[in-house]
Amino acid sequence: MRVFPKALRRAAAAALACAMVTGGGLLAGCSSGTQTAADEEAGDAQASAQTVRVGTMPTEDILPLWVAQAEGLTANGTQAEVVVFDSAQALSAAISSGDVDMAMTDIMRAAKLTESGVDMTLEWITLGETADQGRFGVLAPADAPYDDLAGLADYVATKKLDEGQGVGVGANTVPEYVFDKLCEEAGAQGIPATEVASLPERYSLVASGQLLAAALPASMLALGEANGLKVIADDTQGANLSQSVMAARSAWAQDEPQLVADVASIWDSAVALIAENPDAYRDLLAENANLNASIASSYPISTYPLASVDGEMMHPSAELVQDVLDWMAAKGYGDKAAYDSATGALTVA
Repeated sequence: MRVFPKALRRAAAAALACAMVTGGGLLAGCSSGTQTAADEEAGDAQASAQTVRVGTMPTEDILPLWVAQAEGLTANGTQAEVVVFDSAQALSAAISSGDVDMAMTDIMRAAKLTESGVDMTLEWITLGETADQGRFGVLAPADAPYDDLAGLADYVATKKLDEGQGVGVGANTVPEYVFDKLCEEAGAQGIPATEVASLPERYSLVASGQLLAAALPASMLALGEANGLKVIADDTQGANLSQSVMAARSAWAQDEPQLVADVASIWDSAVALIAENPDAYRDLLAENANLNASIASSYPISTYPLASVDGEMMHPSAELVQDVLDWMAAKGYGDKAAYDSATGALTVA
């Protein structure tokens, strides 16, 4: 038996009723009623559609949602709209104000938001489930007389440095965290850090030799290598140090669990598309992540973690998050946030 869509069944019923009635006025009225049924069907679909605004910085970590937008991926009528911010401060402000519902961010920023009174939930890891995802490292000038962190530590111990001539970092950021942890792993002590908040400025200073090195994310490491600079350490081997996360305001996530699940489903569908044909989305990544033209054609397309498995949200592990919280406390960046890996919730301890 052939099954007709609901709108056609409604229209057919209306037409049958019209056939049983005489009079032009009534027939005209029936024609109008048929149009109303179709409009009602469209209205029902429109009413069920939801848009979840997801804030982000322009980085490769959010590629699956850019793919989802490009491919028109939805889940249960829900779509994810990516909203790009040009600074971490602007992104934090949008999360606090509710201008975005979810955000691709890092554990440090989510913890600071929680400590400021905006409880956050870490829904899933967007990049960095394994050490080879989401490269961070330390870039040195081309002519630096050291090739690793131990060599840099030895160099520092024997030289009188100019003021500010250390390793460029940004306070309470993933690059600084990775730099500290890599130094611990290498047993490299006494390397001075210099605050340079702007990533482009940090890159320029190391490229010109005004910094001993700079802690930077993957795209800038690749750009440096393409221009003859050298990476003296990165986090793609050894302990898994760096993660970006999909976070949501806890109050919103508790009120809208289905929307969170829908965005997770959209994410996972896009992850599958990227895994199937990474190069198909190279131009999309280059454009949205502002990759330099000199590296766009060769920049590696990462694999991305799933948001959920068998219907269960893949919250970051307690160990990964606690390591960051402990580091923040030791650096004096904050010690009030506590994490529940079962729910992903960050709360004030």
